[in-house]
Amino acid sequence: MPVITFANTKGGAGKTTAVLLLATELARLGFRVSVLDADPQHWITRWYENSEGLLGNRLNVVPYVTMSTIDRQLQEEKARADFVLIDLPGSRSSLLAKAVGYADYVLIPVQGSAMDAQGGANVIELLHYLEDKADIRIRHSVVLTRVNSMVTTRAMTAVKDLLAARRVHLLETPIIERAAFRDMFGCGGTLYSMDAKRVSNLDKAQENARALALEVLKQIPAAQYAGAPSLRSVA
Repeated sequence: MPVITFANTKGGAGKTTAVLLLATELARLGFRVSVLDADPQHWITRWYENSEGLLGNRLNVVPYVTMSTIDRQLQEEKARADFVLIDLPGSRSSLLAKAVGYADYVLIPVQGSAMDAQGGANVIELLHYLEDKADIRIRHSVVLTRVNSMVTTRAMTAVKDLLAARRVHLLETPIIERAAFRDMFGCGGTLYSMDAKRVSNLDKAQENARALALEVLKQIPAAQYAGAPSLRSVA
């Protein structure tokens, strides 16, 4: 089953938010999803402890994943899930190299800043190294995070130009800055268990998460998750 690794060597790039949005949306669409939480902040694990049961048995979070445990934990979750998502620390580490090497697809969250872009570039350099030295080709994309839906900054434009110049695939769906995405971590629950009267633009947050999930699914050959819901059934 496909393994999707989320990586950026800079912390605060919106990586864990991207993991949570994709995990919950894939589960809502009917896929069985496991998240390996290797981030020392354990935000995904904390969210799961406050939200367990909302998605039935379609979403599982494995806490405290480390360099010494990831091999076993990954194999166990691949045996039971349609997708395994790995949330990594925002730093360079041996765990980063291992998790990227296991991936069928690498998603690189980047905010509109030079520091985030450099953190993403570090991951891309690792992917190029694996291709050049070991002939390991791993499909990968950048997803822009915390994007202001009303304003395009010069920094964001510079990041897009840099990605285009380096021919790095950029997802068409950015993750927009939404209160609902922050509230998921603060209060638990999913975008579909929240009260629309208390959370602004909840419908737009739901649309954003769904579009992200569908675009990511299109990056992964359907044969890799044979037996799970098809794109035709969820599009």
